[in-house]
Amino acid sequence: MAILDYANPTRFLRLTQIVLPWLTAACLAAFAVGLYMTFFVSPEDYQQGQTVKIMYIHVPAAWLCMMTYSIMAISSLGTLVWKHPLADVSAKAAAPIGAAFTLIALITGSLWGRPMWGTYWEWDARMTSVLVLLIMYLGLIALWRTMEDPIRAGKAAAVLTLVGAINLPIIKFSVEWWNTLHQPASVMRMDGPTIDTSMLVPLFVMAGAATLLFFVLHLQAMRNEILRRRVRAMRLKAAAGSRAARMAPPSSPLSSPMSGTPGAAE
Repeated sequence: MAILDYANPTRFLRLTQIVLPWLTAACLAAFAVGLYMTFFVSPEDYQQGQTVKIMYIHVPAAWLCMMTYSIMAISSLGTLVWKHPLADVSAKAAAPIGAAFTLIALITGSLWGRPMWGTYWEWDARMTSVLVLLIMYLGLIALWRTMEDPIRAGKAAAVLTLVGAINLPIIKFSVEWWNTLHQPASVMRMDGPTIDTSMLVPLFVMAGAATLLFFVLHLQAMRNEILRRRVRAMRLKAAAGSRAARMAPPSSPLSSPMSGTPGAAE
């Protein structure tokens, strides 16, 4: 069966019903391994001490807040260009998840920055652009909630999402473009990671666990949105039928089958 066949919401629901339990189990296993390595295997940093372990939450959250918006941008193209029936469902389902990861990244970054930089917040390029990303997530969520018609809301949100995608390279390259408190990339580098393996492996495990968590939440949220739209369609259909029944003219007595033809009883 072709992949595009799962664009059908019914087939998508059947597929996710099979996949979700396995994804959930893999997510829980990855978190169990990752948290064990974080607290019992990964060493303290020679400068940051135990504070460095905030990294194992902050970095995956920061990675996922950008990945989620990238998925929303791709879904928006699917809505506007390819008219994919599940594209706007995917974007709408991803927005609250992305907002949550962005908020976690900001909070953990502030907690990490206080002992390292001496301040919880500094209006540098990286922190400000991530805050803008959170505002964009919240604005998109508000847009979907404001418009009742999911089709119109999906198209409007798709345009806004694509316009906001300009913020992603700003977040990514802000450290190179401007003077910020954040250090340059230490994992995704052309010359290889600068983090020691004893810290890099737990970080990768936690990043994988968080990514699995995203897909579990995203697929479940898509299922809920599809079912919500079906309920809405059924209610609209029932309301239209009830309205049509009230507006129908009453039956004429002369046309009633019980009235018969004049003089028939004589």
